[in-house]
Amino acid sequence: MRHTKAVMLCISGALALSACGKSEEGEVTRALKGVNVIDESNLNDIMLTSADPNEAITYFQRTLNDNPDRIDLQRGLATSMIRAKRATEGAVLWKKVTQHEDATHDDQMSYADALIRTGDWDGAEKVLDAVPPTIETFQRYKLEAVIADSNKEWKKADSFYETAIGLTTAPGSILNNWGYSKLSRGDYREAERLFGEAITYDSGLFTAKNNMVLARAAQKNYTLPLINVTQVERAQLLHTMALAAIKQGDTNTGKDLLEQAIETHPQYFEAAQRSLNKLDS
Repeated sequence: MRHTKAVMLCISGALALSACGKSEEGEVTRALKGVNVIDESNLNDIMLTSADPNEAITYFQRTLNDNPDRIDLQRGLATSMIRAKRATEGAVLWKKVTQHEDATHDDQMSYADALIRTGDWDGAEKVLDAVPPTIETFQRYKLEAVIADSNKEWKKADSFYETAIGLTTAPGSILNNWGYSKLSRGDYREAERLFGEAITYDSGLFTAKNNMVLARAAQKNYTLPLINVTQVERAQLLHTMALAAIKQGDTNTGKDLLEQAIETHPQYFEAAQRSLNKLDS
């Protein structure tokens, strides 16, 4: 009888140990799964920001093959296409994202942005009009501004630009866009001011520096602005100013600026030399 009880206790103990083992194994599996989700999330973020856009495309395409319904991966692939300057493919992918059951208003705005990059302004406007007016974000007003610009609705564009600037802590790029809008309208002084303001927020924004030079040249001001530039940037800005001067008929000034650009550049400045050769011939 004692022997039977001992056997029963051993069996009971073994079952308990087995149950504990399974329980611990389940906890470990769940923990590892959680770690994998965290790691994958970090990897997705890296692919969307730091990785080469084409590498990111390959990563998201491969991952989507195993998880075709995951909207975060669909967004990642669409975003990577835009980063790789494959706007047409990106627009198709963003349209698919907007059709997902978990799609948001932000997805609609990303789709509108992609359509703008393909030149489909009417399509972008229709997509953006479908976003409720209560959605008041920086992205929304930035898109509204450039669409109003394309329609030459200047007052609306100015209002949207101003609102967008108030909704971000990094307005450099939107100030540059607004400046370019003013430049295209012939308001060169205001354009110059906006480009200068953009540079104060983002000193590495070369597009704004280049646009500022164009705005100054349009006013027959052929001196570089007092902004921080590298030696290469200085040479490139002199080249831009030279071409603007030549286009306006100030050929001698343009020639002098081309020579300065060639002398300033730390390496052989082929584009400037080619322009100078054409001018001489």
